[in-house]
Amino acid sequence: MDEIRKKRLVYRANYRGFKEADLILGGFAKAHIHDLSDAEIIMFEDLLGAKDHDIYDWITHKTPVPANYDTPLLGKLRAFNPIA
Repeated sequence: MDEIRKKRLVYRANYRGFKEADLILGGFAKAHIHDLSDAEIIMFEDLLGAKDHDIYDWITHKTPVPANYDTPLLGKLRAFNPIA
């Protein structure tokens, strides 16, 4: 994937409008965007199209994850610790 696309994803992940989502998604993007495969980047782009509160609830296991978002990438997000 090209660097401009990755930079846009990091920006989108950091400025969601919901602070908790900003911390998790933005922190994850900053820490891992260069380690993600092309397929994972596509999964991340798709995930960023969902509503912030939904993403947060899926990561924190508050609501069931729709099948199209229940990907290995979501597992990586769940394992990510933004405070570490």
